[in-house]
Amino acid sequence: MADTKREIERKYEAGPETRLPDLTGLRGVAAVVDKGVAELDAVYYDTEDLRLAAASITLRRRTGGDDAGWHLKLPVAPGTRDEIRAPLEDDVPRSLAALVHARTRGAALVPLVRLRSHRDVRHLVDAKGALLAEASTDTVRAERLAGGDGGTVEWTEIEVELADGGDPAFLDAVHKRLRKKGLKPSGSASKLAKALTDTGWRPAGPPEPDGTVGARILAHLREQAGELVTYDAAVRRDLPDSVHRMRVATRRLRSAFRTYKKILDPAATGPVADELKWLARELGVDRDQEVLAERLTARIDALPVTLLLGPVRGRLRAWAGAGRAGSRGRTLAVLDSERYTAILDSLDALLADPPLRPAAGKDATAVLPRAILKDHERLAARIDRALALPAGHDRDVAMHEARKAAKRARYAAEAAAPVLGKPAKRFVKRVKAVQKVLGDHQDSVVARDTLRDLAIKAHAAGETAFTWGLLYGQEEARAAERERELPEVWARASRPGKLGV
Repeated sequence: MADTKREIERKYEAGPETRLPDLTGLRGVAAVVDKGVAELDAVYYDTEDLRLAAASITLRRRTGGDDAGWHLKLPVAPGTRDEIRAPLEDDVPRSLAALVHARTRGAALVPLVRLRSHRDVRHLVDAKGALLAEASTDTVRAERLAGGDGGTVEWTEIEVELADGGDPAFLDAVHKRLRKKGLKPSGSASKLAKALTDTGWRPAGPPEPDGTVGARILAHLREQAGELVTYDAAVRRDLPDSVHRMRVATRRLRSAFRTYKKILDPAATGPVADELKWLARELGVDRDQEVLAERLTARIDALPVTLLLGPVRGRLRAWAGAGRAGSRGRTLAVLDSERYTAILDSLDALLADPPLRPAAGKDATAVLPRAILKDHERLAARIDRALALPAGHDRDVAMHEARKAAKRARYAAEAAAPVLGKPAKRFVKRVKAVQKVLGDHQDSVVARDTLRDLAIKAHAAGETAFTWGLLYGQEEARAAERERELPEVWARASRPGKLGV
């Protein structure tokens, strides 16, 4: 069974004669405890074309020290990684291989680099003996095994890792002390990155966008494709909001294909967009279940105890648990499917050889505002239609269609914001407010359908349906409130403003 540890650390360059400066008295450090020397031997795995390294991901099998085993490190932020551990065995554990499937896509994980480290460990502890951080001086010898021309390299570094649950500001204080003592931050994010760089690896980054609209849209698409792959691992780990974030990436990609069809040939992007729509729908099963369960739980929690008649909480938990189990399994099956892998491959192929149309070479500041305004006009037409309809099913459907148009207009402006700046950001803020009102209205429509089903099942089981009916009425009132609120919110967004720069 794999377990996870949040790793927050700083690395510093050192020489063979460098010693860790005295840190006693620094921000609560009562003592620096010598923990001895450990001999570590780690073999890092990757695909032959270094897909994990290109994403700053490391996968290693390490012996020695007190944490021998398999370690997969996923970047969270600069200096921060999630380390997922698995027991020591010969082959890459399936649980860890699954977390990088979106990167490897069936390519073999092979030994890439062997690192042998002589680690001199010190513990920084407070007056009660509690660990604040671990500081180590590592003398490293790296041997390239694959993905290059071989070779070895040696270096020394100092690493300071924050204790579990520690205040990151403590590392800032350590950093200041070490800098005063002449130590420089390491230029590499990890030992593996340094080993690869020093043995000749030069990762190819994405091209810098020029002033053309084609370059700007391609940069946006690459960013969203990267988000899609990144959140694959988060969804597999069942991290909060991960399904939503992954689903949003699919929407942003599809939205860009539609909005900027004069830039990218829809004959090429259309099939990819269709597959992304399928993926978003499949992910929605899990996400919609999660959102609805949270909404109904909050509604029940807000009711006085005197209005909770019958086993309301128990029935909701049973409903949520059964739905969650089914939706979770379905989501994982989708991520393991050949169809999903083919989507990722087709996105890579499209971005490697983009189907740019002649308009892609035009100035981004001239083209982007027109595309955004066109999406805004579509939104305006759908809002007008929704507001003209009487309350009921048809208006509910029209408001849902307006919500989708609001997302598209918002995504279009977000893609253009790096070029258009503050005017685009103001546009995003106003349209996002409209989207929020329409989204809450749609959530109420979905909640009412579920509440009705729960009431029917409660009645059939001989329970009172009073509370479910009460909640239904509350959702009905909330939807009506959103409908009354929409004209005012839309009035602030109905004038898109000047988007040119």
